[in-house]
Amino acid sequence: MTHLILPEVESLARAAHEGQTDKAGRPYAEHLAAVAEGVRARGGDPEQIAAAWLHDSVEDAALSEEWLAAAALTERTKAIVGALTKRPGEPPEAYAGRILATPGALLVKEADLGHNADPRRLAVLDEPTRRRLTEKYSRMRALLGLELEPADGERARR
Repeated sequence: MTHLILPEVESLARAAHEGQTDKAGRPYAEHLAAVAEGVRARGGDPEQIAAAWLHDSVEDAALSEEWLAAAALTERTKAIVGALTKRPGEPPEAYAGRILATPGALLVKEADLGHNADPRRLAVLDEPTRRRLTEKYSRMRALLGLELEPADGERARR
């Protein structure tokens, strides 16, 4: 089977999330682009970058699990997207465990958390929401064994 190339995955993800916005009211595709760039900047490979574009697609009902299973993507990309898809009522510990058990998923989640916790994104939210999300992202970083992001965005090579 021929697999989708990154520009095709990006177009598909942008179309799937068309009309969706983040908590700050920005087009959701901006988050997907930032996570994909974060994966690339952290040394991620094309399969991880493809997963970054699709990481919220099933969870946000932009695409179905059936679509993902049949998609012209590598099994590794599908596994990463599946690992990053939160299940309703799932404890954070189980979610983190699945990410840690899936090769390639941790780097994508690290890029996702990095963008979600960006102070510029959080600054536009009301204080209770900002505080709740900051605590949520910090807890997930701890469960995943990730150190805090340096304020200047520089990352130590691992």
